[in-house]
Amino acid sequence: MTPRAPLGVYVHFPWCLAKCPYCDFYSVPAARDAVPHRSYADAVLAELGRRRDWLGDRELRSVFFGGGTPSLWDPRELGRVLTGILSAFDGSSAEEITVECNPSSLDPACARALLDVGVSRLSIGVQSLDARQLQWLGRLHDPRGALAALEAAAAAGTPRVAADLLFGLPGAAPAQAAAEAAALVDHGASHVSTYALTIEAGTRFGTLARAGRLPLAPDDAVADAYFAVAGALSARGLVHYETSNHARPGEEARHNLGYWWGHEYLGLGAGAWGTVCPSVGAPGVRLRYRNAPSAGDYLARAGDWPALPLERAAPPLVDEVEPIPPETALSERILLGLRLATGVDVAREASRLGVDPWPPRRERAVEALVASGRLEREGGVLRVPRQHWFVADNVISRVM
Repeated sequence: MTPRAPLGVYVHFPWCLAKCPYCDFYSVPAARDAVPHRSYADAVLAELGRRRDWLGDRELRSVFFGGGTPSLWDPRELGRVLTGILSAFDGSSAEEITVECNPSSLDPACARALLDVGVSRLSIGVQSLDARQLQWLGRLHDPRGALAALEAAAAAGTPRVAADLLFGLPGAAPAQAAAEAAALVDHGASHVSTYALTIEAGTRFGTLARAGRLPLAPDDAVADAYFAVAGALSARGLVHYETSNHARPGEEARHNLGYWWGHEYLGLGAGAWGTVCPSVGAPGVRLRYRNAPSAGDYLARAGDWPALPLERAAPPLVDEVEPIPPETALSERILLGLRLATGVDVAREASRLGVDPWPPRRERAVEALVASGRLEREGGVLRVPRQHWFVADNVISRVM
């Protein structure tokens, strides 16, 4: 039998209690009692119903509720959406069901309710354990609240608990970031995602940075913090399996691995992105689409979904549609695969896509990077040595 194509499902929940000054994801600030819990679940299920038949036979691997702040969603309504997704596909193959949470909206009762509806993994946006840094980042929780959320998730019996941490913040020594990372593990996290603060256009921090009014840590301090955090997590038994991600063996983020491995994913919800291979049309050509980032339109037009993302006459529900030809798909596989400790088998991926893995430009770039020690090559497999992970983006851009 031909193996079924693996699929992840991403559900975007756009509401949050407050907009963080560094966040460029689509989100709508609202109090919990102002969120249209049931009608949004109805709208997501309506979209799923229109998309499902077009996808054909797929093996569901993971479901990820992101945002925004999905822990604000009434767990009964989130659970209703999850049940719909599992019923639409063969839910028995799903390895991981993740919900992103903020400490300000995750307590023991919420953690237990999410577990009861089938959630197997909670990803908690801690970001920092320093009160002043949390205030600067616009977070609504304090250090004690962050640790309490981790403890609540673990005490509820959540099979897997993850946490996010920002490092290299201005005024924070590398040792502080390392101590915070260790504390996350000590309070129940078995997976830690670590990120340097990125200044995005269109955010409040972006505006301040353009005006020269945003304090930022020097590059050397950010690099030192990166390696200090990696060392602290390694000492706690976590494996640095991707440039920004650490996990106990066997607890790697399955949904994110699907992205890095180039699997298809169905995006549902206002502002959600998806990347799928059509059952009809040119073989090997993927489609990337984005649902329009408007919760109002999403709720008002829930019954108007086009069956196919490739239909361009889809506004106001579908905002962008982009065909991804095989050559571009290979470049993206290299971009994401080189972030992994295991690297990427360029020759195998090129064979699947029916393109040349080693055009002259790429071959010359690989030879130069291997000679400089910033890239390793083993047959058709490329990987970035761990000591160069902090500058991996520069290496990757030359190979793509």
